[in-house]
Amino acid sequence: MNKRKFTAFYFIFDLLAALFTWVVFFIYRKWHVDVTLLDHFSQSIFHDYKFYAGLIIYPAIWMFLHVLASTYQNITHKSRLKEFESTIIFTLAGSICFFFAIILDDVILDYSDYLLYFAILFGCQFLLTYIPRMLITTCIVTGFHSGKWGHNILIIGSDAIALKTYQAIIKQNPNYKKYILGYLTIPEETDHALASELPFLGEIHELDALIREKNIEELIIAIQNDKRKFIESIIMLVRDNSNYYITLKIIPQNNDFVMGTVKTSAIFYEPLITISPEYLSIWQQFIKRGLDIFFSLLALIVLFPLYLFIAIRVKCSSKGTVFYIQERIGLKGKPFHIVKFRSMIENAESNGVPQLSSRDDNRITRFGKFLRKTRMDELPQFYNVLIGDMSLVGPRPERKYYIDQISKIAPHYKLLQGIKPGITSWGQVKFGYAENIEEMIERLKWDILYIENMSIHMDIKILVYTVLIVLKRDGK
Repeated sequence: MNKRKFTAFYFIFDLLAALFTWVVFFIYRKWHVDVTLLDHFSQSIFHDYKFYAGLIIYPAIWMFLHVLASTYQNITHKSRLKEFESTIIFTLAGSICFFFAIILDDVILDYSDYLLYFAILFGCQFLLTYIPRMLITTCIVTGFHSGKWGHNILIIGSDAIALKTYQAIIKQNPNYKKYILGYLTIPEETDHALASELPFLGEIHELDALIREKNIEELIIAIQNDKRKFIESIIMLVRDNSNYYITLKIIPQNNDFVMGTVKTSAIFYEPLITISPEYLSIWQQFIKRGLDIFFSLLALIVLFPLYLFIAIRVKCSSKGTVFYIQERIGLKGKPFHIVKFRSMIENAESNGVPQLSSRDDNRITRFGKFLRKTRMDELPQFYNVLIGDMSLVGPRPERKYYIDQISKIAPHYKLLQGIKPGITSWGQVKFGYAENIEEMIERLKWDILYIENMSIHMDIKILVYTVLIVLKRDGK
């Protein structure tokens, strides 16, 4: 299928939706204030510079927001239900912003007009945006169901379970047969029951090369329960590489049904555990980034007097700079420079070897102990959040030196690099600062638990607990 064509359709219809919404909304506002509008339509509309300014600014802002929310990425993986959910929430949030920016300075005859204006703005924007999207998504979904196009699929596993899984999928939709390209085996797997149906393409260590070579977009993991330890390495491979978008589907165990971990959006197909490359939905990503920008900017402004006070105290506490800047590893393994208030003596690692701090570390200054106890040494990281290196909530970023050591013992640590690091985290709240590799690994389980349960609600809870720790000075 031509993905660029469908992406272009999304973009064009979103642009037209914004243009038509502005025209309808502007005319309605004018008519509501001046009922004689129809008698001198051209003078009231076409001679008003605000009309033309809005024709440029209003659609431009909406398109910017759509791009920021990753609306045009991976459109072939959208469903109609999720499209409805994301569109209504995104449009509602955007319309509220435009309401405060556009409507509040209008001449209002009755305050009930505010609600009516907002209903017109939101209703037009939502309907004109969602209806074309629903039609495009329906066209895509219908094309997949009919076999007109599809995602290239690999099955991982080769025994009787893999064969049964393949046969169940083909029975439900025979059109999938031409898109399941073959299968891979895992170590020590000798039963090739699936060879009667599909070509053998290699072993699991060849997965990365095959994904690129065959343009694979979906992996179905069909292996025995005692071999499920390999799932972790497959997930890490997929999430550690930003060059492709892969959906993982895993055959569930009986306890997966009992625990409710089997989630699917297609009610007529084989129940599989679906693992999306994205931890948050598009609208949640948009809200999370919006909250990051808003609160980090607010903190930098409101806390400026506190920043100034801490800076003076740090400078007076010991010789050296006010800020401590250090390279850390962030999203997708990319390095960035984290900023903190200096809590240790200058050149605390003068021997060049990274050293973790401990509770009684004599390198920590007297005022530095207070900063670390209250977590105030982390305050400058609102700057890192504002520029996009970090988020308010996310696993704490580490140095490559320690990541290499942790990964040897706990390879799943690399899963943390699938999201932005944060100023605070579940691991930080539950465990605090780690003083050695063992404690870093102990804290890791909380961070893994966080990324598998990410939500805006979870972020808010972590932020609240972080504030309580700061107020109680319970930091470790």
